[in-house]
Amino acid sequence: MRVALLGPIAAFADDGSPLDLGGVRLRMLLARLALEAGRPVSVDALVDGLWGEQPPAEAAGALQALVSRLRKALRGAGTLELGPGGYRLSVRPEDVDAHRFESAVAEGRRDLAAGKVAAAGATLADALALWRGPALTDVRDAPFADLAVARLEELKAAVAEDNYDVELRLGRHAEVLADLEAAAAERPLAERLAGLRMRALSAAGRQSDALGVYEQIRERLGDELGVDPSAELREIHLALLRGELARPEARPEPTVSRIPLPLTNFVGREGELARVSELLAAGRLVTLVGPGGAGKTRLAVETVTRHRAYERGRVWFVPLAGVSTAEQLTDTVLGAIGSWDLRVSDNRPTQPLTGSDRIAELLDVGPAVLVLDNCEHLIESAAELADGLLERLPQLRVLATSREPLAIAGETLYQLGPLELPGEAVELATAADSAAVRLFLDRAVAARPDFALDAETAGPVVDICRQLDGLPLALELAAAKLRSMSVEQIARRLDDRFRLLTSGSRTAQPRQRTLLALVAWSWDLLTEPERVLARRLSLFPGGATLDVLEAICSDEALPVSDVLYVADALVEKSVLTVSGDPEPRYRMLATIRAYAADRLEETGDDLAERFAEHYLALAERHEPLLRSRDQLRAMAVLDAEHENLVTALRSTLDGGDGVRASRFVGALFWYWGIRGMSTQFETFLAAVLRLDDALPERERAALRLIQLLAGVPIAESVPVRTLIEEAEAAGALDFHPALLLWVPLLAASADADDLGDRVLDRALAAPDPWVRACAHWARDYVWTEQGDRRAGAEDRAAALRGFEEVGDRWGIGMALLAVGRDHSLRGEHDHAIAVFEKGVAVSSELGGQDDLFDCRDRLTAERMRAGDLDGALRDIEVMRRQATARGHRRAAAETLFVLAEWHRRAGDVPAADRAIDELSAIADRLGLPDAMAADLVTAARFANRLAAGEAAAARALLP
Repeated sequence: MRVALLGPIAAFADDGSPLDLGGVRLRMLLARLALEAGRPVSVDALVDGLWGEQPPAEAAGALQALVSRLRKALRGAGTLELGPGGYRLSVRPEDVDAHRFESAVAEGRRDLAAGKVAAAGATLADALALWRGPALTDVRDAPFADLAVARLEELKAAVAEDNYDVELRLGRHAEVLADLEAAAAERPLAERLAGLRMRALSAAGRQSDALGVYEQIRERLGDELGVDPSAELREIHLALLRGELARPEARPEPTVSRIPLPLTNFVGREGELARVSELLAAGRLVTLVGPGGAGKTRLAVETVTRHRAYERGRVWFVPLAGVSTAEQLTDTVLGAIGSWDLRVSDNRPTQPLTGSDRIAELLDVGPAVLVLDNCEHLIESAAELADGLLERLPQLRVLATSREPLAIAGETLYQLGPLELPGEAVELATAADSAAVRLFLDRAVAARPDFALDAETAGPVVDICRQLDGLPLALELAAAKLRSMSVEQIARRLDDRFRLLTSGSRTAQPRQRTLLALVAWSWDLLTEPERVLARRLSLFPGGATLDVLEAICSDEALPVSDVLYVADALVEKSVLTVSGDPEPRYRMLATIRAYAADRLEETGDDLAERFAEHYLALAERHEPLLRSRDQLRAMAVLDAEHENLVTALRSTLDGGDGVRASRFVGALFWYWGIRGMSTQFETFLAAVLRLDDALPERERAALRLIQLLAGVPIAESVPVRTLIEEAEAAGALDFHPALLLWVPLLAASADADDLGDRVLDRALAAPDPWVRACAHWARDYVWTEQGDRRAGAEDRAAALRGFEEVGDRWGIGMALLAVGRDHSLRGEHDHAIAVFEKGVAVSSELGGQDDLFDCRDRLTAERMRAGDLDGALRDIEVMRRQATARGHRRAAAETLFVLAEWHRRAGDVPAADRAIDELSAIADRLGLPDAMAADLVTAARFANRLAAGEAAAARALLP
């Protein structure tokens, strides 16, 4: 927390947001405590400081009430503690502007005494800049304020005089004379001001005016105070009479800092800019660390142009990309600042200066910033230089950019990653909200002025941003291609990104002209063990944990005991990112991964077999847990590893290994079903079945049955009964426990009740309690579909108990839907709503898209049937919001059916029509055949016409 006292009382949280302090008495308390800067203040002292000679009757209670209110106002940004010495506010002196002012004044005066005039002037100017108005402006009526204000205002006046002294020593008498005249008019008896005016007038060649100033103040002192001028003022007068008053020459002062001027707009890093500026204000060494092309240099330039040192010409930018040795490093830094000899001290060394000494002398000018850009290939030399300069120059700040830290004391790291990417469910209206899209559009318009984000270009633009990880340089290279290609062509060709993205600026560093050169620069800085691990990690599109890297990537070339340390080095060098807690996961940006994959292919280092075996074992180990109390943990593992699992499955399919591929699908299809991943389900099921000759009979029969259960048409027309009988004969019903759940339902739909009953009997006798719970659920479903709800009552209860015993949230949700449906059909709306609400809670915990939508759909419908339209509308809004946020485009579209029904029940048929019109425009998102989607939309229009009483129009829709 920071507190401002030099002006109106204000307080700010660590993120810079202001705190609402309430009334004047509360501000008085905060100011009184902040003046002590973390030291305790006794209760008596606080009461006396706030109320003086007229405290309230219950002063201690009134103070306690104020303390409570202040604690609430601070909102956790700071604490107010009661200890043995009294109340203490948790602020440090540097957190209070009044204390920072006094510290800066002391530092400036030390520099002035040491002959560092320019440095003193900069520090004193910074001190005065802290003032936002009269001290304690809005609490001056407080009894404690008089002494504090008098002390601070007196010090401020003295500092102003010190500042005038600095200006005169630097030869700026002409610039400061008018300010001196104004100050003297306000304080006509200030002898030091009179002496400064005399020196300034003398330097301007106006000796007679200077003598007149002396006579004026001598007379005033005698008339008003009855005293003579001080000895110091008399000495200035005597030197003026003798012509001995020094006239310092003006010293050269740079007016513009030497940094590169950007030729493009700064886009997408506003939050990072604010944070880095805060870090540079608080610390003396800040290093921007990140992968190549992330925009570290540009962010550094934008940061220092907003630093107060920039306005005084005290910022230097040193590009190191073309430097290869430590000797060249010194020469490069001197080249950037050497032509500006800013020394103001006359203490010249008698011995020749070393390069480092010369740099330190040139930068010894007070508050200044040195930018060391691209330090990664000279990391040790750059670290040594920065460390030495920071030790010798307490007012210097260093902002470095590098792909790894300088790793010296006092360094603050800021990890700069890619730009923010658009969300999964991005729409045209929100696509440009992401920083990556905004940057691409800015550069795209520069390359092709007629380019615009519209319904046709939004998809490819978002795809480009995602494929390129939001990496600024890569996006700029891609946008440059719009001069000769369409955005759709660029998006389609990014699989060959290193060949495609080769049109960088001719004036840029060579490594920034093409994407290949950018990544190769980083690669060349790696050691051989680091390259080995980086190449092998390219196998993992979803990243990997340490135990997986040790299991798959270690061998004689990379011992298992070294993997952790090599991975850590790759993180330090911005080749890998690490996230996750408690088990960290190492990842690569897609562009770096593509480069590493090319290097892996060149080496012939084949880990595909080990990779596939590891992930098949992982899937088979966690698959049974999906039907247990460890369900959420298993889902989390499969979620984290899904990209790797799919990659392993694809490699197995490419190798034509039917047995392993069928095992993969058997271990993943239930997970896909719970997650609502119908595309993966259908795609890989069909791909495995194409390995017909390589599949054992049992696996082929099981997968054909699963394909049918998933609603995917099979190639040949085979009766359902025949498929089930063939599967049963081949032992395929043992392929996965879920088959004993779905086959009875499939049999019932094909009028094969005898076959379904046989499978149900087998499931009810199974040793697996999950299978038995499924059998109860299936039997109730069959009875209910046949119109006999009463016959399934016991099975409904048994299914719910069974799923609750094993802890399967999916099963619990399915059983609750059945129980709730029974209540609904009985008209027991309150009971049905309670059951469906529980189903929503269980499904939300599991995160299954389809099941959660079904539960919310039933809940919404039940609320409408019960007459609770307000509650139903809230549920609908939640459904749409969650579906959109999670990228579930089909669920988001389906909610329009529910919304239309809500409008019909509310009597607003035109609004229901608009909902269906909106749905019709996006019917392709329903994931259904065109004819089926059209039928559903038409049926909804039919219901709208009936609700409007338009029987003829409704009848016309029936065909």
